[in-house]
Amino acid sequence: MRSICYFLLLLLVTTSCLTKKEIVYMQNSNLKEQTPTAFNTPYSSYKLQANDVLSIKVLSVDPEMSELFNIVNPSSAFGVSDPGSMYLSGYSIDNEGSINLPTVGKLQVAGMTTTQAQDLIQRGLSRYINDATVVVKMISFKISVLGDVSRPGYFYIYSERANLLEGLGMAGDLTRGANRQNVKLIRQTPEGNEVVLLDLTDPNLVQSKYYYLKPNDVLYVEPRQTQLKRDNLVIVSAVLGVVSTAALLVNFFVK
Repeated sequence: MRSICYFLLLLLVTTSCLTKKEIVYMQNSNLKEQTPTAFNTPYSSYKLQANDVLSIKVLSVDPEMSELFNIVNPSSAFGVSDPGSMYLSGYSIDNEGSINLPTVGKLQVAGMTTTQAQDLIQRGLSRYINDATVVVKMISFKISVLGDVSRPGYFYIYSERANLLEGLGMAGDLTRGANRQNVKLIRQTPEGNEVVLLDLTDPNLVQSKYYYLKPNDVLYVEPRQTQLKRDNLVIVSAVLGVVSTAALLVNFFVK
């Protein structure tokens, strides 16, 4: 029994050793300390879809007229109100891709960027308010991070150019036992969902079209195989410890 315990302890130590290659992000021996290395990172602005929620703020010299379009007081918007309140008080894009503004009526915004939607709304309001300023932000931009991270959950994003590493940072980064070479990204598209595997140790990650996050992205971080083996060995060691203790007790009372 003692030999078995020693063997398990040795096996536990060897399987739980981490190498630099397993935990360092974006490994590249060609990177230099003093000279930056440029990477071409593709970025395409997000196109609005059905069920997205927009915050639309109208400001003008005629506050009473502006208030017709402001569901939430402009002084409490963009960072002061909590995300839940802003979500409930925003303009939802319906299944036809439209939002319904008071007086103006329905405007087709699906397939547009937020900047394009802002220009469209500005033109629609110009018939009713002179010199109005319209600000449009998407308030339904959130991601979910699951698996071997410090703080799994969902997080609201306030920048349309947030990237993958920022999203993982919001979840407290990966644990030491996480598999950095096999991170699943589940992304919603108008045609359905797509799943892609990302390698965080690959320096070319910043050149991937998946480097920038999109609304409703889900990141799932798998545990490393060695981590699973270590967890199993801990359980086996505990069971053998109980068995060995029981055997010693039986042997003591039998004698």
